[in-house]
Amino acid sequence: MPITLFIFLAIVPGFVVVGVYLERKVSAFIQDRLGPMEVGKWGLLQLFADLLKLLQKEDIVPKAADRRLFLIAPIVIFASVFTGFAVVPLAPDLAGSGAAVGVFFLLTIVSVDVIGLLMAGWGSNNKFALYGAMRAVAQIISYEVPLGLSILCVVMLSQTLDLQIISFQQGIYSGETVYLFGMRRFGIDVTAVGGFLSWNIIRNPFLLLAYVIFFIASLAECNRAPFDLPEGESELVAGFHTEYSGMRWALFMLSEYGMMLLVSLLGAILFLGSWNTPFPNIGPLKLADWTSGEPGSWFGYLTGAFWLLGKALIGILIQMWARWTLPRLRVDQLMYLGWKVLTPVGLVLFFISGVWRLLGI
Repeated sequence: MPITLFIFLAIVPGFVVVGVYLERKVSAFIQDRLGPMEVGKWGLLQLFADLLKLLQKEDIVPKAADRRLFLIAPIVIFASVFTGFAVVPLAPDLAGSGAAVGVFFLLTIVSVDVIGLLMAGWGSNNKFALYGAMRAVAQIISYEVPLGLSILCVVMLSQTLDLQIISFQQGIYSGETVYLFGMRRFGIDVTAVGGFLSWNIIRNPFLLLAYVIFFIASLAECNRAPFDLPEGESELVAGFHTEYSGMRWALFMLSEYGMMLLVSLLGAILFLGSWNTPFPNIGPLKLADWTSGEPGSWFGYLTGAFWLLGKALIGILIQMWARWTLPRLRVDQLMYLGWKVLTPVGLVLFFISGVWRLLGI
């Protein structure tokens, strides 16, 4: 097992603790209220109180449920999400498993959670849980198409499926020449400048729109509002996990926050420079050199992890902002957006990315 997976197995549970508290505070700020305040200083112990309550709850399995499917479903979802962290590069020399097809592996293993959701809904022997599971399957499969197209735009530009190589291409340690806006014909070399000028959304300006598509589709993949139809508390009580209680229910929530972190990390790696610094070298001000550690050094580990996790955290904050700002879409609106808006735009961007790479505009 790669060392980065051990690191993420430590980071992700910690993120869940921070993320749940942060989401409660962010939602309270948006809605002009206080959020957790009573349990511990600033309500910091509220999550631990909730966890203790979950541990004390009885693990109930409905009598008419398919016991085997019911018990296995949370484990399948949990494993599919957390296995994805094995290929995520955290720093220049922390490259995960180093898989040459990391992008393909990540998309494949994360898609397995659809099976877990369907197992949870069907195994519960509850019509509302089954409705939620079918909604989840339809939504996730539909939005994997524009999500995949947005990722393929980056693969087309980078000519690799290796997440670490994609990371190196977006900074001062790039092994190939980086041209401003990707325009090789004009010959403006910014390899030594680095910073945000080397990020993929700058190397191909059309990738900024691809990132917007990626972000919207990732919200649907995480079942986050305004795409939380699989849960739909107002009409389905809780959706596919209606019959779950105690720690099995907590596994679903842990997987949801893990998926939030995973897609935010993937978006930062593919579009926002990965573990590279956002500061460019400006004349004698070597900001990129000063804020980037040499590969193999302890400073490189620290700065790489700091920039990557910082970018991912900003993405997570935007996800929370969207959840507590936008109303839930209807099913027909969700499918219209996925198939008739995001997918055609993704196809056009995929074609543009191919031409951009081929002609070296």
